[in-house]
Amino acid sequence: MEESVGLLCDIKRVFECSEKDVRMYSPLTLAYIGDGIYDLVIRSVVVERANRPNGELHKRTIGYVKAQTQSKIIQALSDILTEEERDIYKRGRNAKPHTIAKNAAAGDYRRATGFEALMGFLYLTGQDLRMLELIKKGIELIGMEI
Repeated sequence: MEESVGLLCDIKRVFECSEKDVRMYSPLTLAYIGDGIYDLVIRSVVVERANRPNGELHKRTIGYVKAQTQSKIIQALSDILTEEERDIYKRGRNAKPHTIAKNAAAGDYRRATGFEALMGFLYLTGQDLRMLELIKKGIELIGMEI
């Protein structure tokens, strides 16, 4: 596991969090944090691209964080994932969620959960650059741009 640097490292230090074995986390726990960090990455890029009214920022962000888009991204990335990344994704995809998708097809929702689990795993293991590279590449592969 890589040494954590950046925001997560600061969070652990300031809040005095003990080290945990991330590989023991449930896939839904990884998806929970992955959903948040992916949203933060997208919001950060959208804000950096232009200073706009909140409503417009929100509309731009939604297109990237919805399950359908995440599903497309992870499918586009499938050939470039490492074996470990593929395993984490599959664990997340196959997890039994406690909620039902409201605005997404079941397959898209499951793939999006796997994508979020992978993002959470990469974030929690300090692999921020890999996480960002996959997000950027996935967005490019599906023909979107922020």
